[in-house]
Amino acid sequence: MTLPVDQRRRLGAFLRARREALAPAAIGLPTGRRRTPGLRREEVAQLSGLSTTWYSWVEQGRDIALSAPALARLAEALRLSPAERAYLFELTRRRDPAAPATRVPDAAPPELLDTLHALSAPVYLLDRLWQARGWNAAAGRLFAPWLDSGEPCLLRFVFLHAAARRFIHDWEDRARRLLAEFRADTGHNPDDPAMDDLVRDLRGRSAEFATFWNDHAVLAREGGLRTFDHPQDGTSRYEQVTFVPASRPDHKLVVLLPRSCGEGLRTQPVDSRVETRST
Repeated sequence: MTLPVDQRRRLGAFLRARREALAPAAIGLPTGRRRTPGLRREEVAQLSGLSTTWYSWVEQGRDIALSAPALARLAEALRLSPAERAYLFELTRRRDPAAPATRVPDAAPPELLDTLHALSAPVYLLDRLWQARGWNAAAGRLFAPWLDSGEPCLLRFVFLHAAARRFIHDWEDRARRLLAEFRADTGHNPDDPAMDDLVRDLRGRSAEFATFWNDHAVLAREGGLRTFDHPQDGTSRYEQVTFVPASRPDHKLVVLLPRSCGEGLRTQPVDSRVETRST
C-alpha cells in the first residue's frame, strides 16, 4: 500500500521525534558522547531487527514497503506508549498484530452519562458499533420501541425488527441514510473485526441491508428533521443534532430537539459533527 507523500513525511517526523526522545540509558545502552539526542538510527534498526538503510529511508519519507510485523518491532524498540503505537499503525494504514481479535466495548464514560441526564430533550449515547450505551428518561420514552426491544444496536433494530418500520417515518429513506452514515464510520476503522462481523451478519439476515450496503453511499452523521410514529404518543417531530465527544471520538451523543408539526427547521444549518471540548 502506497502512502501519500505528506503521510510518509509525518511518519518519518514521528519516528525521528520518538527516537530522539528515547534515552540510551533507558534501554541499557551506554550514553557516551553523542552528536544527536536519543538513539542513533543504526541502534533503532538493530533493536528492531531491521536494516539501517530501510529504517533511514522510513525516517526520510521514502516510498518503501511497511509491513505490520516490522512496524510492531519498531514500536517495541522505541518503547511507544499504547496511544503512540496506535497512532503509528493508523498513520501507516496497517493493523497492529498485537491488537485483540475483538474489542469488548468499554463502559460508557461517566461524564457522558451525566450529560445525558442533565438534558431535558431526548438524548442517547452510541458507541462505535452503534449500540446504545445510555439514554435519559425522555429518550427512553420516545425510543421505547427500540430501547425496550432488548436490541442495543440501532442498525440491528432498524433492519431486523418489524417495529422499526412502524416507528420510523419514511423507513426506507431513513434506513438508507443511517447505513450510509455507518459506512462513513467503517472508513475510520477499516480493520475493526467487530464492525466487519456486524456488517456480515446484517447482510446475511436482511435483504434491504445487503441492497443498501451495495450502493456504497457515504454520509456524515447529519442532523435535520426526524419524524416518528410513536405507539402511544402518535406522530412527533424532532430536529436531530449529533455531538462527537473530544474525549471519546468513537462515541456519538445524539440529541433530539422537539419541533411542533407546524414549525420549520432553523434557518442556519446545525453542524452535526460539533466536538465537545473541555475548557
